[in-house]
Amino acid sequence: MNFICTCVAAVAGNLSAGHLAELEGRLPVSGAPHWLSKHRAAELPLDGLPEIEAIRRLHEFLDPEGIDVLFSSAAAPRRKKLLVADMDSTIVTDETLDELADQAGIKDEIAAITVRAMAGDLDFEEALRARVRMLAGLPAAALEKTWTAFSFSPGARELVATMHAHGATCVLVTGGFSFFSERVAAALGFHHHHANVFEIGADGKLTGEVVPPILGRDSKYKYLLAHLAAFGGRLSDALCVGDGANDLPMIEAAQAKGGLGVACHPHPPLEKAVRSQIRSGDLRALLYAQGYSDEEIVTGEDPR
Repeated sequence: MNFICTCVAAVAGNLSAGHLAELEGRLPVSGAPHWLSKHRAAELPLDGLPEIEAIRRLHEFLDPEGIDVLFSSAAAPRRKKLLVADMDSTIVTDETLDELADQAGIKDEIAAITVRAMAGDLDFEEALRARVRMLAGLPAAALEKTWTAFSFSPGARELVATMHAHGATCVLVTGGFSFFSERVAAALGFHHHHANVFEIGADGKLTGEVVPPILGRDSKYKYLLAHLAAFGGRLSDALCVGDGANDLPMIEAAQAKGGLGVACHPHPPLEKAVRSQIRSGDLRALLYAQGYSDEEIVTGEDPR
């Protein structure tokens, strides 16, 4: 056994022995399945990794069934010591700038730019500056109103709480803004957060500028390396998850070196390059992919 395929159903009870038998015919399976959550999550040992194109064909079969597949190295540490997670559309369900723009009546205009930036069609830093300029004059009080409307992604609380409880360092890193990342990190128990900063004028309104330096496409990868260096870790010790083009460098780095690099409901650049994808389910899949069973997953009250 060289690798492990973790199969996770979006709905508990929907993963059947028939699904696993079908996967055995499509993957280089080398042994019997091991259930982590009965009829929801199971592991299959593999003799090799399928190519991206083969995984794309798997998605054609599995997407209608609401089943995700994540691939990990059997040689690397299963339970990762570092979580580096994107915020917008990953740990929270929303794109923060889009929701903030709703209060200025320009959500559609800003959301259109966000989609293109996440798809890699626009330079991330230029797209960020352009969107923030469109918010110039918005009262800073709108930030608090936007925060109170946030929703955490399903499984986010369990992901951070479980990894935290097992000694992992949890880091939130986002091209979004510190006003929100600080609150998300505190609510969910992240150890660290990194984000951009709005410039706010003496009149209590957004100036339309971002305080330099901008946390851009390469910054997430740099923070990944910095946090690994802090405890002498390797890329195989890391779990990186995100949805957009600016998450790709850190996800690919983890994927290439025995870590877990996962695309969560991904935009096209990640769909094409990342083996492990959450396409139907939620963030609990990241725990199953590390070998956690239902009995080991930490749950609790909604942090807000």
